[in-house]
Amino acid sequence: MAWFIELNPVLQAFLAGIFTWLCTLFGSAVVFFVKDVNDKFLAVMQGFAAGIMTAASFWSLLAPALEYAENSVLPTWAPVTIGFLAGGIFLRLLDKLVPHLHISGDHGDTDIKSVNISRTAMLVLAVTIHNIPEGMALGVAYAAASMQVNGATIAAALALTIGIGIQNIPEGSALSLPLRAEGKSKWRAFNMGQLSALVEPIGALFGAAAVLLVTTILPYGLAFAAGAMIFVVVEELIPESQASKYTDLSTLCFLGGFVIMMILDVSLG
Repeated sequence: MAWFIELNPVLQAFLAGIFTWLCTLFGSAVVFFVKDVNDKFLAVMQGFAAGIMTAASFWSLLAPALEYAENSVLPTWAPVTIGFLAGGIFLRLLDKLVPHLHISGDHGDTDIKSVNISRTAMLVLAVTIHNIPEGMALGVAYAAASMQVNGATIAAALALTIGIGIQNIPEGSALSLPLRAEGKSKWRAFNMGQLSALVEPIGALFGAAAVLLVTTILPYGLAFAAGAMIFVVVEELIPESQASKYTDLSTLCFLGGFVIMMILDVSLG
């Protein structure tokens, strides 16, 4: 582990992104062993992932953003508020500009009849869009740790990496299994599932490099990633986890995911 701590934060973020992509790859590989989509399984995974991301948004991103913003010429809440809202608006714009289709159905973001893109491609694009803030979150977390911001440590960044990795495992399954159910081959479903997370190493590189080049944007960057992640939770993960008859179970899994991420961040950070 010592070798990792000594690396440049940009490289740390990139390797963290590779790890979370590998977790998605691992989750996508479930398609080789499970034949049918199980609604209960998907509800559990979506609820758990939502809990992980919600807790990570506060303890790994918003808390250190508020700490760093205390040194700003603006009121402490201002940079964090601006960044948080910008993150959500950014995801909303991507939702409108990029044709996509959610696993649980059409959210009204895309006029399916007006685009010449396959349903499979739109399903993958939906997950890919929402993997972008996870990569950016990793980048700004490692950059913040290198700048010795209060509340932002290498241990906290590692906790965020582990948390995102944990929730990426069911996310990969939640994409590859429905694709298999639609008639895609196992290898096709697996590849489409794991490819959706390749944006995470790229987002991590971008997030870390941007913050290190312009250090004043750190609280904005941390809050931006948090806002984007919360947008994903509220717009996709929670609705999809509640789309089946296992609503109470998925809610309990949300609580479980939240607690696990909280423990990781507080104990390691």
